[in-house]
Amino acid sequence: MRGFEESIRKKHKSGLIPVIPDIKLLSPKEGDLARGRDPAEMARLFESLGAPALSVVTEEKHFGGSVELLKSIALTAGIPVLRKDFITTEEELYITRDAGASAVLLICATTQTDDIRRLYEKAVSMGLEPLVETQNEHELELAAELGATLVGINNRNIATLEKDAGGVERTGRLAALAPKDACLISESGIETPADAKTAIEAGASGVLVGTALWRARDTASFYLEMCGGGTK
Repeated sequence: MRGFEESIRKKHKSGLIPVIPDIKLLSPKEGDLARGRDPAEMARLFESLGAPALSVVTEEKHFGGSVELLKSIALTAGIPVLRKDFITTEEELYITRDAGASAVLLICATTQTDDIRRLYEKAVSMGLEPLVETQNEHELELAAELGATLVGINNRNIATLEKDAGGVERTGRLAALAPKDACLISESGIETPADAKTAIEAGASGVLVGTALWRARDTASFYLEMCGGGTK
């Protein structure tokens, strides 16, 4: 299996927008997203539609996730899987790897700088790909200091559990400040195919989309529209 970053870059080079589906059951802002749907089944649907990678939210209290959900998806997926959570300890990195994930989210806004450095180095040494999430110029500078090649820009405020109305404009403002040659992922606030296109035109290599996919009337068609591939 290709690595997470490699898979995103390959999809981007194909001319389609790499859309990473975010597998989450709840949204603090939107409530129940799954509406009775099986998340593992949804993950298989996205993979069948050509998703280059998957993101699985494991935070339980606010997003309804779990490590068991990560395992059920990562161990059967034929594409790389990112663990999305508030990672603060090395033990959580081992759990992430053992659950079958290829990559792990490290959030600058909710983690002390020294801890980000320590967790980044440990993840790399374990064979996990760290996606360093940023939301301002200072955090992008930290990502560059780390030598991060996989960098995210969160278009919403994670400190308030993304309940704000932030949009892709943040990626537009910050993309040029990202580490040179980084694989840049625009996260959250991607509501429409036009938003996805805006993020790519600003310099992102891919977009991570959750709520908009789960709310769509026809998930498959909407996903393909996000990718720029029309309907199926």
